[in-house]
Amino acid sequence: MSVDMTPDDFSLLLRRERRRRASFVSSPGGKLEPSIPALGAIADAIAGSPDFHAHEGVFLEIGRATGALLSATLHRTIRGQAAGGVRHWHYPTLRELVRDGLRLSRGMGRKNALAGLWWGGGKGVIARSADGRYLDPAYRAALYEDYGRFVTSLRGAYVTAEDVGTTPPDMAAIFRTTRFVTCVPPGVGGSGNPSPSTAKGVVCAIEAALDHLGLGTVSGKRFALHGAGNVGAALIGELVAKGAARIVATEVDAAQSAAVRARFTGAPVEVRHVPAGDLSIFAEECDVLSPSALGGVLDAETIPRLRCKVVCGAANNQLVEEGRDDQALLERRITFIPDFVASRMGIVNCANEQYGSLPDDPAILRHFGRTWENAVYVVTRRVLEGADREQVTTTAAATSLADELSLVPHPLFPHRSAALVKALVDEGWEAG
Repeated sequence: MSVDMTPDDFSLLLRRERRRRASFVSSPGGKLEPSIPALGAIADAIAGSPDFHAHEGVFLEIGRATGALLSATLHRTIRGQAAGGVRHWHYPTLRELVRDGLRLSRGMGRKNALAGLWWGGGKGVIARSADGRYLDPAYRAALYEDYGRFVTSLRGAYVTAEDVGTTPPDMAAIFRTTRFVTCVPPGVGGSGNPSPSTAKGVVCAIEAALDHLGLGTVSGKRFALHGAGNVGAALIGELVAKGAARIVATEVDAAQSAAVRARFTGAPVEVRHVPAGDLSIFAEECDVLSPSALGGVLDAETIPRLRCKVVCGAANNQLVEEGRDDQALLERRITFIPDFVASRMGIVNCANEQYGSLPDDPAILRHFGRTWENAVYVVTRRVLEGADREQVTTTAAATSLADELSLVPHPLFPHRSAALVKALVDEGWEAG
């Protein structure tokens, strides 16, 4: 038994143990405890991972209707319930699935704290089938209803939302089986697609970086984008409106590439359709490089290629290895804005849906300003100035600030998720 088994093999292991669920929960002493002894080696592997940072719990379940492997990972929840989107992706091994949950949940906790939200760090992950079933609308509806039931079983310790591989119709399916969900469609009282807000927030961070470096505004600058999907296309629109001189983007989806080209006909925008895994955009000469597709793209292979002054984008976890890759960027005198500083507006747009929605909502718009202490621009400048003052990387400066804020207890329900997790364990959640 190994954490390098496939998600399907892990599901088979659970079935042999006559279980549909498994959990790995941190004890008061800090040890990661598996729900059954047979999972001890996997618990040790998770706890020994460089991406494990005192996470409060990892929960997994075999979907009741689809048999898909579903998961939710909780990092730090002192500030509020664990909140973050559910990613639907193919993972060759359980290790990679769990690693994504660990990295993304920690990033969401940082993002929520820096945004001034009363939420903790959480992330959902669904193992995507390799056989193409996930393209069938009926299967997807059943899959996301499965995920909603799974979230409901966690009793509010984790609140889910939209992420890579998950669409608005998928969110509607989740909403049918749980109340612990945000980013639901407007037709059921939600805030809808957060991509435009996410893009606007990234531009605020870019403007802060340019100001900090004394480089002026977006107008007249050259941009390179890795990804022209929902957020990437919205980001292109924001940059065009602000007078960018040239925008080059790469995109793996042919239909999306054509749609973005058509949308920006006549604008200084070039969209290149490239095969999956293509990293040619990282060698594009520009003022600002914006990684806005999947993460894990800045490493020893891509950083030496960069010909830019600033890296700032919407993708999560852009650095393959924190400490090494952000230091390499610093040594090349490239200003890096961590994703959890720049790309907050997706969760901001939908996190507090339960309080209703307003046109031109001041609770949303203040994030785009330059006066509120938690605005994207203000926090970005604070991180950059702190990094200069302390002579550390921007990631170190941003992490220090985020970790400090994540330890501020929720004003009404401090440690609520921790209490919920304890109740789940005490009541035998894993027996299902």
